[in-house]
Amino acid sequence: MNTKEDAINLHRMLKGKIEIHNRISVENAFDEEKGTLGLIYTPGVAYVATEISNNKELVYDYTSKWNNVAIVCDGTRVLGLGNIGPEGALPVMEGKSVLFKILGDINAIPLCIATKEKEEIIRFVKAIQPVFGAINIEDIESPKVFDIIKRLQNELTIPVFHDDQHGTAVITLAALINSLKLLNRKIDSIKVVVSGAGSAGYGIFQILQKAGCKDIVVTDSKGALYEGRIDLIDDGDDRNNNNTYKQEISSKSNPRKLTGNLADIVRDADVFIGVSGKVGLLKAGMVRSMNRNAIIFALSNPDPEILPSDALKAGARIVATGRSDFPNQVNNAVVFPSVLRALLDMRAKGLDEDMLVTASYAIASLVEKPHLKEDYIIPKVNDPRILPIVTKTLKDAIKSHMSRRDVS
Repeated sequence: MNTKEDAINLHRMLKGKIEIHNRISVENAFDEEKGTLGLIYTPGVAYVATEISNNKELVYDYTSKWNNVAIVCDGTRVLGLGNIGPEGALPVMEGKSVLFKILGDINAIPLCIATKEKEEIIRFVKAIQPVFGAINIEDIESPKVFDIIKRLQNELTIPVFHDDQHGTAVITLAALINSLKLLNRKIDSIKVVVSGAGSAGYGIFQILQKAGCKDIVVTDSKGALYEGRIDLIDDGDDRNNNNTYKQEISSKSNPRKLTGNLADIVRDADVFIGVSGKVGLLKAGMVRSMNRNAIIFALSNPDPEILPSDALKAGARIVATGRSDFPNQVNNAVVFPSVLRALLDMRAKGLDEDMLVTASYAIASLVEKPHLKEDYIIPKVNDPRILPIVTKTLKDAIKSHMSRRDVS
């Protein structure tokens, strides 16, 4: 199979992977006596519009808002392709829409927008809020995207999910939970090195910390992040473009204030998680310098930081990648349809780290102990058990969150 030619030919033939279908039969719509046209449009629809205007919450009951998700992307960081623009991003977001529908029965609308300006993106998302039950931010460059997510989470009345950040974090933690089960290790007793401090790296750091991991070191292209690193010191001058999210990581991680490059930091580590986007970044010698029974998650796509065969040959015990042609694919598609399904069903107003951790444990539980092994630590993307167990677990977590909020 020639993947490039086949993919291009399929897209040329389809002319788009999604379309709109009506939820009402149009067979007798124009019948003067029994037709539905007068109900779904004027004059009948005016009564519905008036009801909603008097009570905006009814929009969830009378329209498709309850099942609509906006996939918002500016095309600045698409897959491993970088800044390819909104037009280039569109087929990717259409593919995501297909997965939303197949795996979560969600209407996900790709909105690839022709602006890269942070404030304009925030204004755009706030303006479209009435139509959607949730927002999925996708493939926007960091650190800009962190500010966008934070602002939207504070200023919208619907949940904002960032798949590069939240989705990657959930599935990575789920894979780690099961890896540690195999090795009979506890998350609070391991040293984890995360290579990459962008959206995925930041999300993984946050969820690992929330799950109880006490020894996390995050590295970027300049080496380990640690409190006091000269380029991360906030001097109060915005012109220096300091990354406040790297500052946050540096202040809350790396308890021993380790310094140096990746080769220095990964020595004596138990877990390596790669979201650097750099092929071949992790060398065999680095794997050999890690602790016995090392766990390697080389998640950069399409080319991982190290090939599984090389990592295993160097002594790693468990290896995962983001690719489907290797065992242990750590794939966001396991996460986002079920998480968004739960958020929509509960008409949730927000999303927090506690909810994400519960989703990770729910996904991990699908690989039952008799089946758990080094090359099977995570369920397949199309496992039919994912949607019911994750949605149930998240709904319980959301109810608990709402109860705590009401009490406070």
